[in-house]
Amino acid sequence: MELVDYIVIVLYIIGIVAAGMVFAGKVKNSKDMFAAGGQSPWWVSGLSAFMTMFSAGTFVVWGGIAYKYGVVAIAINLCYGVSALFVGWFLAGVWRKAGVYSASEFLRIRFGGSIVQFYTWFKGSLTLFSTGGAVYALSKIVTALMPLPEGHFLADPATGHLSVAFTSVALCIIVIVIACVGGLWAVLVTDVLQFVILTVSVVFVVPLILMAVGGWGTFVAAAPEGFLKPVAADFSVWFLLGWMTVNFFVFAADWSFVQRWVCVPTVKDAKKAAYLIGGLYLVSPIFWMLPPIFYRVVNPDADTEQAYILACKYVLPAGMMGLMVAAMASATASMATTRLNVFAGAFTEAYQNLVSRTVSDKQLVFVGRVITLILGSVVVGGALLVPKYGYTKFILDINTLLYVPLFLPAVWGLFSRKIGLTAVWVTTIAGFVTAYIVKFALARGGFLTEVELLLPVVEWIAANSRIADMLGGIVMPFLILITLELLEKHEYPGWQRAIAAQRAFHETPAVKVYTLPGKMVAVALVLIAVLMSVLSIVNREEAGVMITLAIVLFAIAGIIYALLRRADKVA
Repeated sequence: MELVDYIVIVLYIIGIVAAGMVFAGKVKNSKDMFAAGGQSPWWVSGLSAFMTMFSAGTFVVWGGIAYKYGVVAIAINLCYGVSALFVGWFLAGVWRKAGVYSASEFLRIRFGGSIVQFYTWFKGSLTLFSTGGAVYALSKIVTALMPLPEGHFLADPATGHLSVAFTSVALCIIVIVIACVGGLWAVLVTDVLQFVILTVSVVFVVPLILMAVGGWGTFVAAAPEGFLKPVAADFSVWFLLGWMTVNFFVFAADWSFVQRWVCVPTVKDAKKAAYLIGGLYLVSPIFWMLPPIFYRVVNPDADTEQAYILACKYVLPAGMMGLMVAAMASATASMATTRLNVFAGAFTEAYQNLVSRTVSDKQLVFVGRVITLILGSVVVGGALLVPKYGYTKFILDINTLLYVPLFLPAVWGLFSRKIGLTAVWVTTIAGFVTAYIVKFALARGGFLTEVELLLPVVEWIAANSRIADMLGGIVMPFLILITLELLEKHEYPGWQRAIAAQRAFHETPAVKVYTLPGKMVAVALVLIAVLMSVLSIVNREEAGVMITLAIVLFAIAGIIYALLRRADKVA
């Protein structure tokens, strides 16, 4: 990258942190910090939830699969859209009507404190470690573009590029500052900013690289066999169905997403937020995955994990390349700030229950910020440790094996009168044991691979590892809960507590349309458009591309401004 790219990245980071700081004064109590006061606009909540699924891992994991296998990466990501639409139809509104402001609060009411403690510590550690892995993935991408002079104190001696460890820690610090100071409001609004900038950046890459490869016909002629099919290798139709099921429960009960369903004013808003995610995921993967797919015919020997950023580098001019790197950084920051805020909220709630229900709002906000700092150190640890396991492998394994046992009981508890704490523990533990048996005991020379009666199973798992993981992670939890539901004859006491919370819930539609998030997005777009216009003067060879980008950004900002003026008049 050139000097102008570094300038764009630094300015972008300063802008994102500043946007988060705007909301520091809006945080008056823990409800503001962790649930946005229940008054987030539905479109802000929906875009924030959409961005929660994005990180550098999107470009490293799925970008690598797109480069290696082709269109199957688009098919996998389209599954998210279907899952989100079903959650909007069946569950988002149910969560809002539950009368709670977090998933942990519902679990405490429905099942008691012990399961909340387990989820907070186990899921929190797992999530924050995987977040650290995403930061590592981003650092690997960024540092590959940043060679340093020999002997530079920030250089990795092995590569001569900027140190991955240093970059990971620096990025983690930025994430912690945003989540700590501004709470959920800062997370929501910076997510919206990042969505717009990332989308515009990626959409611009697609036509540029398509032209660079000689057009669609040239690409199709040069593409590897089977590259345009929606299934490939281990990613079969059955995998896609399983992936859709797993992510239905992620959207349905992952604490980050539940937070989005309950931070809006009404039940209708919760549904609309989920539908927005679904709609975006039925369109956006086509644009996200095309750059590495096209790049395959340009350079068939690239590092798969770096294919996405190399595709961008191949076609983007100086300045826009910096904006693209900043956009990738923003996606990772979006996911990380969301998760930090969610689990800081859970630990703060645990602190309140442990100390006193009458603790002051000011003290809770202070404790929440301290906890955010502490959890941020866990993210830093993940950034340094997850790569030792393998980031892509880590993400696929925890999604397919662990998420349904973790999330299914909470969803079941929204509707079932009978299942209680014991059912949750049995389902979760049995699901984990099954995952261990499928992933380790029956594979890779595990202790059960030598049992003669199990040899057909071992051979089938070896030949269908992805499907085996899905079956182990999905089928067992369902069978256990169905069995316990049929055997249990009495209503669990927690059901009445949950009903009482629902009865106490009253929708509180926003008295006035909250336009500040939209205004901040419009201002940010104008500033970036001005920056691109200035860069077009400096870089005359690529002035056409930059001016086009600036015009698009000015147009989007103008549309947003017009919509906000109309909203103010209606209010």
